[in-house]
Amino acid sequence: MLIVMLIISFGVFMLVSLLPGDAVYAMLGDTISQETYDMVYHELGLDQPLLLRYGNWMLGVLRGDFGTSYQFHMPVVDLLKTRVPITIFLSILATLIAMPLGVLFGVIAAVHRGKKIDTVITLTANACSCLPQFWIGIFLMYIFSVQLGWLPSFGFTWPWENFGQHILELIMPIICLSIDGIAGIARQTRSSMLESIRQDYVRTAWSKGLTERSVIYIHTLKNSMIPIVSLLGVRLSYMVGGSIFVESVFSIPGMGSLLVRAITSKDIPVVQACVLLTAFVTCAAYILTDLLYVLVDPRIKLTQKD
Repeated sequence: MLIVMLIISFGVFMLVSLLPGDAVYAMLGDTISQETYDMVYHELGLDQPLLLRYGNWMLGVLRGDFGTSYQFHMPVVDLLKTRVPITIFLSILATLIAMPLGVLFGVIAAVHRGKKIDTVITLTANACSCLPQFWIGIFLMYIFSVQLGWLPSFGFTWPWENFGQHILELIMPIICLSIDGIAGIARQTRSSMLESIRQDYVRTAWSKGLTERSVIYIHTLKNSMIPIVSLLGVRLSYMVGGSIFVESVFSIPGMGSLLVRAITSKDIPVVQACVLLTAFVTCAAYILTDLLYVLVDPRIKLTQKD
């Protein structure tokens, strides 16, 4: 994880440095004098060699200092303190909704393989996997906000501030974030279940006269969980990245909308911090997935001793 983060930090810093445009003009406008331009250019350290700037930036990151935002004129850490929790909250909530619903639909489709309900679930999952999140968001906004007026089209409120408003503002963004996860998990669960159902231990369980619920949920599903758990890290990281589109559509003040605004205004410190935090969350999600393997399958050990 440390090696991956180091490589990502170097790549992000280099790529952001190659973005077209001038950070000073993006920060102060193109009508400033040459003296002001030179002074700010020096203050931002843009006159230093690229590798030296990267080293200074990494030293600051290790101390928890991501620099100062060019656009908001405040420390990036203070700027992210109010936005990162919103993005993480939306991503975790969408994952907690997508996992059980996806597993449920996948089990139903596998148990009723070849029947109408299997066809409906499979076709719906395939269709939902192809729908872009921003398109779903715009469609929901047009129906429920513009036409019906049932739901607010923008904003975010924490539940302890106004619980009713929180629920109303959360419905459409959570649908956008979770619908693709439900579809992907349902497809993976169906595939894993069909593979497990053909195993000898399942036929043995049926021959012993066990109930259908016991055979499906204890013997079949439990032994099909490894591929499903593998999707947890992928989906969580995907939802964190996908929040960029959802937050932009619904004007949610999270890290995603901040990143889009920072890119358009060439706010380099904010872009670097957002991408680095997204990479960290992705790596952490994959580590969490590896740890969950131990809970799902007792045969997997964290350490092996002779």
